[in-house]
Amino acid sequence: MANVKKITTPLSDADIKNLRAGDRVSISGVIYTGRDAAHKNLVNAVKAGEPLPVDFKDQIIFYVGPTPAKPGKPIGSCGPTTSGRMDSYAPVLLELGLKGMIGKGPRSKEVIEAMRKHGAVYFAAIGGAGAVIARSVKKSEIVAYPELGPEAVYRLEVEDFPCIVAIDAEGNNLYETGVEKYRIS
Repeated sequence: MANVKKITTPLSDADIKNLRAGDRVSISGVIYTGRDAAHKNLVNAVKAGEPLPVDFKDQIIFYVGPTPAKPGKPIGSCGPTTSGRMDSYAPVLLELGLKGMIGKGPRSKEVIEAMRKHGAVYFAAIGGAGAVIARSVKKSEIVAYPELGPEAVYRLEVEDFPCIVAIDAEGNNLYETGVEKYRIS
């Protein structure tokens, strides 16, 4: 695809500085998954001074609960879930060095401020396109909280995972600028 920025995990500060709200990106490498229950467990572990099951420094977390894989496939449908449900937990993970989050929908002011402070970006994946997104997943394994089923933390190896920078590390927010661009006076 033309005008698509290709990035590979783990992300560097230079990668983050090069991304702007509205950029189309293609992610390759390892990304992790986690939804509400996993985030609660992760933040509780941090608060208790316990080690995390995954080092999220310079990594990306995808807000998804994948469906079971069909025979011969690494994962089932894996469309993004609403990111706002992770907003109370995200600043803790950003402080630990998380560089990117993938989901859908706007983020709170607190999350955006934490992104600016710690140099991170928020990517939007297209809701309803879980089967298409699953084609980017080459390998999948549960790495933490298997008792949570689809909400466990998975380690995904992805190739050309499609998304858009919705909020960049400077706080530029496509959910605001996009609305303004098409507002009818």
